[in-house]
Parts: sequence; structure tokens; C-alpha cells
Amino acid sequence: MGLGKPRSKLGTYIDKRGIKQKDLEEWTGLSRNEVGKLCAGNGREVNPYPNTMVKVISALRKRGHDVKAADFWTL
Repeated sequence: MGLGKPRSKLGTYIDKRGIKQKDLEEWTGLSRNEVGKLCAGNGREVNPYPNTMVKVISALRKRGHDVKAADFWTL
């Protein structure tokens, strides 16, 4: 979280709210590697599969975050 590495829109969002990638892994059931790719902003923004987007958005909404897929990814 915030180690000076470039972050994606999702990565920036969770960093600003104190959400750890580990939390996102647990909430979504996604692998550490997959969450890492979604949060990395290495100039190659990842557009995940629709079911992955749903898992992330649903997990965040369930915890009170008013977000939509377009907030993080190009649809």
C-alpha cells in the first residue's frame, strides 16, 4: 500500500481509504496475484473479465462504498 509504486485507479482508491489488497483478496475470493495486477498502475491498465469486475464492485459496495465499474476501468 503506497510504497511509491504506480497504482491503477482501483489501487489508488483502496489506498486512500485504508483498504489493504489482502482485504480485497478475502472479500472477493480473487488470488493475491490477480488483485495485485488490478491494483498496479504500471502503464498497462488491466481491464478484467466482467465477473471479476462484479466481484470487486460488489465487495466494495457491501462495505458501504458507492462505486461502479466505470470508476476504475474503461468499459
